[in-house]
Amino acid sequence: MNLEFFGEGPALLVNHTRRVLAVADLHLGIESDLARHGLHFRSRSRDRLERLEACIREAAPDLLLLLGDVKHGVPFTSRQEYREIPEIIERLRSLVPVQIVPGNHDTGIERFFEPREILPKEGAIVDGTGYVHGHMYPELSLAGRLIITGHHHPLISLRDEVGCAMRSPVYLFSPVDERCLRFPPGDREPTRVLFMPAFNELSGYDLMRTVRDPFSPFSRCIRWDAAEVFLPDGTFIGPVSSLEEYGADQES
Repeated sequence: MNLEFFGEGPALLVNHTRRVLAVADLHLGIESDLARHGLHFRSRSRDRLERLEACIREAAPDLLLLLGDVKHGVPFTSRQEYREIPEIIERLRSLVPVQIVPGNHDTGIERFFEPREILPKEGAIVDGTGYVHGHMYPELSLAGRLIITGHHHPLISLRDEVGCAMRSPVYLFSPVDERCLRFPPGDREPTRVLFMPAFNELSGYDLMRTVRDPFSPFSRCIRWDAAEVFLPDGTFIGPVSSLEEYGADQES
């Protein structure tokens, strides 16, 4: 199995016997929710679609796998989502087969997808790799595999000694405590998890806040002492413990 990172996404190509392009957290319709809170942005859904189309053309996948939170409104579906999502999904279907692992924001997502396109919300194995959204305990059959998850929107902010700063979404890779994830004991490969950054450029959550206050089964059960951080293009940054040395933004 090979992993190929598409920094312009962020998107991840998992290449084994099939080419699976994974994308997490589109959060289509986020602008209407922000407007209700006094923050007004034009809809960027078309821009996100064009970015995703570019990744699809470059990766040439056999399957596009959406790791949840395709829509943003919860528990309702906004008028923006009703207006934009059907056209976007139909356009993606015209390029590549599509499946989704529903996330916590995907209430009512059945309106936009065919039943065969919707995988279990507890996660699924596709071509030997586990895929989940990440907001709940995973299906037990995912034990002993690489599990790719969304939901966490990892983001880092780094500053050097002269005040230069970099702010970027990131991937987080780590082994997990299997008992913590409620996996049964067994003779198998260790379970590992790869947290994907959000595809939506307005969604990000500072990684060091997740370290201090984990908010999901996966973030509570990964081995933070062994966790590693990568930029969207796959560039290795270092262990999570090194981020404090660079002055990670603790409050972003």
